[in-house]
Amino acid sequence: MSFGPSFGARLFEATAARGPLCAGIDPHAALLQAWGLSDDAAGLAEFTDRCVQAFAGHVAAVKPQVAFFERFGSAGYAVLERAIAALREAGTLVVADAKRGDIGSTMAGYASAWLDVSSPLCADAVTVSPYLGFGSLDPVLQAAEDAGAGVFVLAATSNPEGAQIQRAVAAGGRSVAQTMVDEAGARNAGAEPMGSLGVVVGATLTEAPDLAGLNGPILMPGVGAQGGTAEDVSRLAAGNLRAVLPSVSREILRAGPDVAALRVAAERSAEGFAFLLD
Repeated sequence: MSFGPSFGARLFEATAARGPLCAGIDPHAALLQAWGLSDDAAGLAEFTDRCVQAFAGHVAAVKPQVAFFERFGSAGYAVLERAIAALREAGTLVVADAKRGDIGSTMAGYASAWLDVSSPLCADAVTVSPYLGFGSLDPVLQAAEDAGAGVFVLAATSNPEGAQIQRAVAAGGRSVAQTMVDEAGARNAGAEPMGSLGVVVGATLTEAPDLAGLNGPILMPGVGAQGGTAEDVSRLAAGNLRAVLPSVSREILRAGPDVAALRVAAERSAEGFAFLLD
């Protein structure tokens, strides 16, 4: 079974219809407290339900941060399963921010969990870490291709520690980050309107890898509360504006807990990136 049209095609259509925005669901303890909710599975469920009501059918994509569900064990995963199902039923793409990375059968297990249409955790796309070598991603890349799903590979992240690996020079004189972008681009070659293998590039970076040959989506977190601006997104994406999917979490979520206020904040954020579609 598959999703039908490829993730790249579905994302292209979704951003055209609802604006280029990936709204984050990040139910960390401080936000639960700010919303007047308990830091337990019940508070998590209430927080998530309000986010789903606000975003489902109104934004192009939603990115749940898996760690904040995982910390509540099976009860947290049950909340995540319900959220993914409700968002996808409403036609909103779900990017599971799981950052999985392993080898062989273990990576295949992660692929089944997040991209197999029979899994209760099945999302439209998943984030992965390539730092066991890009080839270690093959099981999840194959699963995504079979299902018509998407994968976002960590390439150039905003955290200062990332530079230790990502800016290191690899074989051929390219940075490790550039190598990841180029590997993804090779797999997206010829895809229309774009491929389904994307990369993650932080919006707070001073410079990004060369993205000209990617032909795939660029998930750009760090916008808003973390300091990234629309101007940063434009600068880092260079000539690839149509492929950019800005990810905004805290700036939208601090408008909660009111559902209507959350929806307005998300819609305003999407409007701020309308220039990416020109």
